[in-house]
Amino acid sequence: MRSLLHTLVLIISTSLFTLAQTSTTPATAAPVHKSATTASAATAEPTAILHTTVGDLHCTLLPAVAPIGVQNFIGLSIGTKDWTNPSSHTKKHGVPLYDGTIFHRVIPEFMIQGGDPIGNGMGDPGYKFKNETSPSVTFDRPGRLAYANSGPDTNGSQFFITEVPYPSLNGGYTIFGQCDDAAVELVKQIARMATDGERPLRPVKINHIEIHRAAATPRPATKTKPSAGSN
Repeated sequence: MRSLLHTLVLIISTSLFTLAQTSTTPATAAPVHKSATTASAATAEPTAILHTTVGDLHCTLLPAVAPIGVQNFIGLSIGTKDWTNPSSHTKKHGVPLYDGTIFHRVIPEFMIQGGDPIGNGMGDPGYKFKNETSPSVTFDRPGRLAYANSGPDTNGSQFFITEVPYPSLNGGYTIFGQCDDAAVELVKQIARMATDGERPLRPVKINHIEIHRAAATPRPATKTKPSAGSN
């Protein structure tokens, strides 16, 4: 009888000890892996490299701010957008407008201007499009890439890059890109070349503009669904 009671006490004690161990062991959450690729792809933006005769200008384009302006710039850069030569009035198809154009107007402590197919500040691609402005993206910093215009909604191909903040331009010009610090330094050099008024004596030429598209955001796999009329 004593032996049986001793056995029962031992079993109960062991059970209580095991229960105590289980209840005091901290639970650990399963590790969560956040996809860096997805996050970066969602914020990625297209970039432009302006290859000039004095170096490269690297600029990030801003399609969320100026979708029409960015699409126009990319099309004229790589030749996928048709335009009309203002001198010969011939239609251009598959021809990059910016190749061989110059920075025809430079002003220290302000900006450099280019993108005119005839190089005198009077040329355009044969069409105009509306302004795209945003209160969240202004001329509050150097390196803004924006369209030159002759009034509201007269954007075409001419653009400028600022070397300093210039708030008086806010609301009147379409900002469609932001150039990096090295580009701003090159802009300063170009702006200080010898000029006749605002026109450089030896203008810097744009050899070509290279466009790098934004990385596509990975999409989850979808199951194939039967279409109407399937057997």
